[in-house]
Amino acid sequence: MTALVERMDTYGKGAWIALMVVSLVVFWPLGLAILGYMMWSGRMGCWSKGKVAGLNSGKFGMDMGKGPGRWYRGGAAFKPSGNRAFDDYREETLRRLEEEYEEFQGFLEKLRQARDKAEFDQFMADRARRADVTDVEDENGKADEKPST
Repeated sequence: MTALVERMDTYGKGAWIALMVVSLVVFWPLGLAILGYMMWSGRMGCWSKGKVAGLNSGKFGMDMGKGPGRWYRGGAAFKPSGNRAFDDYREETLRRLEEEYEEFQGFLEKLRQARDKAEFDQFMADRARRADVTDVEDENGKADEKPST
């Protein structure tokens, strides 16, 4: 088994992907097993390191489920860089971004409320106009009718 793995490694990631695709076509449980092995062993580079792993683990400060607002600085999200000036700058920048984000969300909420109010006022004006037209038609209809005696 190790000889096969070493041989596939010499061909590179493309050979692993081709083997997985062929295995999925021929016998899908084997293809899933190969995919699982590739992810577990780190042969899928984007799963073990790089941007995808960093984004999925909540690094880079974007973690929507934790902390106040959009940015999360608590816990192990940001480790000190060793440069105190940079760490202070980063903290100040993130604090400012949080404040701007909250202000922008408030602004968007005010815009939504203004749009909703304008739409509601337009609806009420149209409704009142229709009611006036209906009332005028009813009055005209009753005036045109002659009583039969």
